[in-house]
Amino acid sequence: MNVENEVAPDSDAALVAGAEGASDSSVAAPEMPTPEQLGISVVSGPEGGMPAVTVGDTFEFPVTVSWSVQGSALLVVPTSSANAKGLTQVGVSQESARSVKDGAEIASITFTYKIVAEDTGSLNIPAMRFEIPTQVGRPIDLRSESVPVRVNEPFNPLPFVAGVVVAVCVLFAGLWRARRRSAARAAVAARSAAENALRERMMVLKQRVNVADSREWLLELEGAVKEFVFEKYGAAGVNSGASGAKSGTSGVNSGAEGAVLWESAAAVNLDALVKEGKLEGWEAIVEEFAHARYGGGKRDGFENRETWKAAMRLMGLEE
Repeated sequence: MNVENEVAPDSDAALVAGAEGASDSSVAAPEMPTPEQLGISVVSGPEGGMPAVTVGDTFEFPVTVSWSVQGSALLVVPTSSANAKGLTQVGVSQESARSVKDGAEIASITFTYKIVAEDTGSLNIPAMRFEIPTQVGRPIDLRSESVPVRVNEPFNPLPFVAGVVVAVCVLFAGLWRARRRSAARAAVAARSAAENALRERMMVLKQRVNVADSREWLLELEGAVKEFVFEKYGAAGVNSGASGAKSGTSGVNSGAEGAVLWESAAAVNLDALVKEGKLEGWEAIVEEFAHARYGGGKRDGFENRETWKAAMRLMGLEE
């Protein structure tokens, strides 16, 4: 509350006048002047309004009583506390000051209350009461306005951190699934491309079955079969069985329970895989490849055609 009178009478003069009237006991006590008549004002709360506080915080709440000096001095006595629901006063200090406003000298006393916020919600700092003693024995009462204050819960970072962690996990899971799907699509595309290339190679062999040298034709078919086995099992190969195997061109024996590690289709040993039972159904065709490698006799075109058909069936290819 800020109540001021533009023309402030001399407070001492008013008080003295009251005292003179009271000297005659037969005369009724004069009416006490109001704070507005004496030019006294009360302003509560910080400039700019009361900011929100956090429960458990200790904050300061100023109340300023000011008046026009005009050669007088006043004694201002606080008669109430700032205790209220959810608010506890833990201390109070005061400070006097003088200033000049519009050519008039203004005196003031600022009472700064230290208050602890013990509850949350929209609370109210109570109106502060003050008394100014006078010579007539009856004090002048002053009263400030009640001021609302918002008390918030303390900030808890745990939900925020948990939300960030969940969001990051979801993001990484999405990226991982996207990469996995992309890798799966790439693998399917690679297998499809390899299958198409193998099919084209087999179709060329079919066209040459009657005109090419049977031995050379069979060796070319063997190369196509090796390419199929290499693409089917990949660079990791298959278990070598009891005989052991070599790792591509590295020459490292993998042992009885090792694995064939091929670096190229040329490194595939079809004979060993058939003996180990890894290429079921390929026995007759692989035997024909062996005869061709070691100078087997000439074969008719229809025999090679039947071999071609069997290889197409075993590789799961269609014309």
